[in-house]
Amino acid sequence: MTHRINQYLRRFRRDEAGSVETVAFAIWLPLIIFTLLAALEVGAYTARATMLERALDQVVRTIRLSTGSAPQHSQIKDMICDRAVILPNCEENLRLEMVQRDLRNWAALPATADCTDNSLEVAPVRAFENGLENQLMVMRACAKISPIFPLTWWAEAVHKDQAGDYALLAATSFVQEPR
Repeated sequence: MTHRINQYLRRFRRDEAGSVETVAFAIWLPLIIFTLLAALEVGAYTARATMLERALDQVVRTIRLSTGSAPQHSQIKDMICDRAVILPNCEENLRLEMVQRDLRNWAALPATADCTDNSLEVAPVRAFENGLENQLMVMRACAKISPIFPLTWWAEAVHKDQAGDYALLAATSFVQEPR
């Protein structure tokens, strides 16, 4: 029995019929795996960005319709993190910015979003104002996320901070309803 197995294995080692396919397999397999990992990274980014955008919209709707109450920064942050369930370390990584804007004298938000950076000292909130009745409010949320597969082409192409995290941004505007 073992003699037959040894004979089969010797024949298998000497056979060169599959060597061309082996070389092609060895060349293409890393490329296919690399592409698959990049696709998973893009999918995770898209899912997280969608969840942040949806959570921000839901929270703003709640704020807008609950007249008579003005939730504070920590309450809004908790409500967003409760709804955006797939954001890792949401409470530590999420930064909110809410400012009042005048439609007739428009001033845009700063071009760079206020995000956390784990490689720097903790910074206070840039701007967070509770609006009065019938005022236009603009809210922007920024969450820092670590790439799942940092060596893929997509994770390398995205702008990252010193800690290696990239930013997810979501912005919305609303008008404070009369109380």
